[in-house]
Amino acid sequence: MMPLSLHHLARPALDRPAGVKPPLLVLLHGYGSNEADLFSLTPYLDARCVIISARGPITLSPGAYAWFRIAFVGGWTDVAGEGAPFSVDLAAADESSRLLSQFIEDAVRAYDADPQRVFLLGFSQGASMALRVLLSAPDKVAGVAALSGFLLPTEAPSPAHCAALANKPVILTHGTDDDVVPIGLGRQARDALSALPLTLTWREYPMRHQITDESLDDVSQWLSEHIDA
Repeated sequence: MMPLSLHHLARPALDRPAGVKPPLLVLLHGYGSNEADLFSLTPYLDARCVIISARGPITLSPGAYAWFRIAFVGGWTDVAGEGAPFSVDLAAADESSRLLSQFIEDAVRAYDADPQRVFLLGFSQGASMALRVLLSAPDKVAGVAALSGFLLPTEAPSPAHCAALANKPVILTHGTDDDVVPIGLGRQARDALSALPLTLTWREYPMRHQITDESLDDVSQWLSEHIDA
């Protein structure tokens, strides 16, 4: 593990053709978790990728981290969306988005990855952060897999950002029985992103707030297809 601005775990590319910089896949965990959580998925993800699982900058308790704080009763006025059972610290989310944008740049250099093939895969709060980085710094991200997440409040992208988002692949997955981030928030994210010039894929499954074999297979296939593209 190389020293970078965010603590992380890393897996080198296992299938790296000579003279070709590997794609970079950055994993972003959910609220109260840590970098080891999604890192357990690496055996099921494309072997051509350098995979980095980053730790959120906010410590909640030993071993539990976040990208921004969430209030389940009262709290901040910036809510995740209509019908959300929680509110969010949007200023902290924006700061984490800036940290992640810089971390991506540093990781590309540190791991000699292809800056044109940087993918983000986030779960729950990590999914929201992945989408936040995509919308705020689309030039740094080739595509996003957002699993069981929600879209943070954001201003409409500028014409320049819309142009940079053109044809960027995004896959959203969500469980119809999710009791943490309700399916309605996932569908709101789907509808909002559908208005942008992205290549959007939506999948919903009869599952709760989790990653099942079926959803992971779909995301893994999506990732490999877009690395090839």
